[in-house]
Amino acid sequence: MMTIDWASFTPWSALAGGVLIGLAAAVFVLVNGRIAGISGILGGLLRPQSGDLSWRVAFVAGMIAAPLLWAAMTTLPEILIEASVPMLVAAGLLVGVSTRYAGGCTSGHGVCGISRLSPRSLLATVSFMATGFITVYIVRHAIGG
Repeated sequence: MMTIDWASFTPWSALAGGVLIGLAAAVFVLVNGRIAGISGILGGLLRPQSGDLSWRVAFVAGMIAAPLLWAAMTTLPEILIEASVPMLVAAGLLVGVSTRYAGGCTSGHGVCGISRLSPRSLLATVSFMATGFITVYIVRHAIGG
């Protein structure tokens, strides 16, 4: 049976975060004409093209700097990872390979693609979510992880 920890349930901050992510993605596509998909941005750093490097470096630097600035202003919640290192490595490899097969990541498809009404992004996002649901069910209930 599932229970909700109402003391930790934070719908307003989650809503605000979602609005900020959506707004940032919209501004990014309007200003740069590019999709704010993290895997594509990082992938472009691995095979840089002329005139294409500075905005990618700035984007990634912002992703690194934002939590550091937040940590300087407030206490971050404790992060507890209950998975083993081999499990984390396997999960990372699966995500990386899956991102290549899907032609993008959850941010590219789920945030940017669905907002553009892309059928390919809708299918990819449904696949991501269904796979996540099935994986959680198997790990937590079927094999008791």
